[in-house]
Amino acid sequence: MRHAKILATAALLLAPALAFAHPGHAENGLAAGVLHPLTGLDHLLAMLAVGLWAAQQQGKARLALPCAFVGTMLIGGLLGFAGLELPLLETGIAASVLALGLLVALAARPPVAAAVGLTAAFALFHGVAHGLELPEMGNPWAYALGFVAATATLHGLGYAVVRYLPQAATPLVRLAGVATAVAGGWLLAA
Repeated sequence: MRHAKILATAALLLAPALAFAHPGHAENGLAAGVLHPLTGLDHLLAMLAVGLWAAQQQGKARLALPCAFVGTMLIGGLLGFAGLELPLLETGIAASVLALGLLVALAARPPVAAAVGLTAAFALFHGVAHGLELPEMGNPWAYALGFVAATATLHGLGYAVVRYLPQAATPLVRLAGVATAVAGGWLLAA
């Protein structure tokens, strides 16, 4: 019951942020970087899903997936700062939400190299999007620190949900994967 209260509280705290989708990020630097992954439904769901999926893995994949995402996302952010625009950027982000949701729903355990490669590919799209949305007059290094910290926190939250909930809650994690995949499908259709 205590876990249900914690999850309900977290959902209530995050719900207002979801309504903003991608605000104008009036803040500069660190605050804008932290807010970007938290206020975009696409980024929020993908980053939580990476944590959920990592916790479903075994061995070194548990750490490799979030590390690959954060590292590649930072590289993508730097490319975005330089003005690189990936074709079908928003489609790639939406597809990542769909795919990561399905991977969580299926509790898929592909070979570590394949899982890391897929995670990194998705992270590149998210990173470029973060970099392209650097606020005018914002400090790019503070902004990057913010979106990296927020992303790592979301991965950790997803991971903790799976690892610290009782085994009986496993179907709820898979249901969260289904809901994430549905949201990804909706984002692709939008």
